[in-house]
Amino acid sequence: MDPRKNPYAPGAGNPPPALVGRDEIIEEISIQLDRCKNGLSYRSFLLVGLRGVGKTVLLNHLANIAESQGFSAVCIETPEKRSLPALLAPSLRSALLKFDHRSAMSEILKKARKVLGSFIGSMKLKYNDLEVSLDFDKEVGIADSGDLENDLVDLFLQIGLVAKEKKTALVLFIDEIQYIKQDEFSALIMALHKCTQKKLPITMVGAGLPQLVGQAGKAKSYAERLFHYPAIGGFDDISSKKAITDPALKEGVLYTPEALDEILRQTQGYPYFLQEWGKHCWDSAKESPIEKKDVLYATQIAIAELDASFFRVRFDRLTPSEKKYLRAMAELETEPYRSGDIAQILQKDVSAVAHISATLIIKGMIYSSDHGDNRFTVPLFQGYIKRVMPVLEA
Repeated sequence: MDPRKNPYAPGAGNPPPALVGRDEIIEEISIQLDRCKNGLSYRSFLLVGLRGVGKTVLLNHLANIAESQGFSAVCIETPEKRSLPALLAPSLRSALLKFDHRSAMSEILKKARKVLGSFIGSMKLKYNDLEVSLDFDKEVGIADSGDLENDLVDLFLQIGLVAKEKKTALVLFIDEIQYIKQDEFSALIMALHKCTQKKLPITMVGAGLPQLVGQAGKAKSYAERLFHYPAIGGFDDISSKKAITDPALKEGVLYTPEALDEILRQTQGYPYFLQEWGKHCWDSAKESPIEKKDVLYATQIAIAELDASFFRVRFDRLTPSEKKYLRAMAELETEPYRSGDIAQILQKDVSAVAHISATLIIKGMIYSSDHGDNRFTVPLFQGYIKRVMPVLEA
């Protein structure tokens, strides 16, 4: 069929043609944002899930909704090896400038700009990656101690007063939040907590890998009461089929039931893979309806492309010992994979390979759902490991 009309959108964070299966969580977050803006008790959110489940898509969708409803949305993606102040400072600066454009500058807003100037000045001395220009005056004695926990609290409280004055809420949308260092994550949690205690309208919707729940608890013991942790997973069968059929139906294209069943079997309902299979099924089929034979042919192309990009870009970051550890995991039949069983396959003591699993967690390749348990963060990665490393070398 005509590739120019192919409706599917595989890619990192690409909005799908049909956002399905997320209505409940979207409504839940919308309620909490409204409560935050209206001075009622509220919770922030940390969306947790594997790679390819659509966390980034959902986060961007929520940010767009928030912007359209008059919230001040600050969108941040957390790369590895960047400090939290370097990520927050330019975004908060932009937010304050937007507040300024909404109405005449009040004394509260003037003070907030000075407090941000103090924060930037003190953090520049501590974090070499902070490059925001100092175009704001400073407020001496506030947010200028150089201690991130204290200074971030001061900054958030002052910005919260501005948001309250403007009758809105500042919402931080932070992706890949698991890469924030623990002490910096602790400071962020503490600042948000102080705002909730004083009912100031600053909140956060973050997204990250499953280890994020444990990281939040380690950073601050009260984090479990500060956040909701919705699990963002693969779609159920009904939503999976809608993600495939709805975009095609708009172009007058149908799927046979057998074709849909095969797509669901191959993708296991993961949103990113559904888009990949949909794209290749469309390009492989000659006409509507798309049949199972089209899906089987498309599966070969989809897997080859995933192996060359989605999987490989992660695999190439690993050391030989890390690759070997993952290959040993792939030898086991079902998740979770016990550390002792992995060590036994590698013919080593658990303690001898503990540092390898630790670095794999840091790199976001695996996570520990419980003590001694290991799981892949990338769906279908077990099959890729076996394809790229057919034999586990001794």
